Amino acid sequence: MSGLLKKLPIKLSNKMPVKVSDSTKAPVKKINSTLKPISNQFTKLLSVTKYLPAGARSSILSKAFGKVVPYVGTTGIYYETVEPNQVVVSLNNSKAVQNHIGSIHAVAITLLAETATGFILGLNLPSDRVLLIKSYSVNFYRPIKKGQMAAVASLSDEQRLDILNTPKGEMVIPCVIHDRESDSDRDPIVVEMTWAWIPKSELEARRLGKVSESSVESDTVTEANSKAEEATGKDSQSAANDDETAASK
Repeated sequence: MSGLLKKLPIKLSNKMPVKVSDSTKAPVKKINSTLKPISNQFTKLLSVTKYLPAGARSSILSKAFGKVVPYVGTTGIYYETVEPNQVVVSLNNSKAVQNHIGSIHAVAITLLAETATGFILGLNLPSDRVLLIKSYSVNFYRPIKKGQMAAVASLSDEQRLDILNTPKGEMVIPCVIHDRESDSDRDPIVVEMTWAWIPKSELEARRLGKVSESSVESDTVTEANSKAEEATGKDSQSAANDDETAASK
């Protein structure tokens, strides 16, 4: 099994997210799915921990995933729900992630969205591919309260199949940010994260400066052939029109 399992904590941390009243906690709609999970290092970890109590499982996943992306592991992000169709992560308002007015910093909120969308993509990506963030869009159209924040990323079965069957591609994955101590009538913040994925072999070639010249030449030849075919088609149509004109005379 993957080396990811070696990163399971031997002892669970006593540090748990602050309890939030159910009356202020936005409900998360579960996604129904008939699609089986693919097999990769993340889904194997989910399989190993699926029979644990919810709290213990979340603590283990938070520790393990925090080591996968070291920077994320330093922020205290907590993995509440980790499934191929939905990922919910939260972040407590601790001093380390605050801004100048005592609420969670905008960059930390963006990281929360990046984590939720990145992991849901990772759960659905075959092991021979790697994911890369391309861009994101977020509008902080109102002040954030001083409580816990949560990010919810979801994928439909159709989107999951598209990821599985596309060796190299990209997808915009929306993420809903809940300000868990905001007024109930306030709309959540929506972040759009654009993720791409490519074969690991291609990424390695790029890093080594060995991007295949043949692939570039192939693209050039394909484009040239396409233009040639288009020109040939136009010439054929023009010749046919000339023949029709001559016949009518």
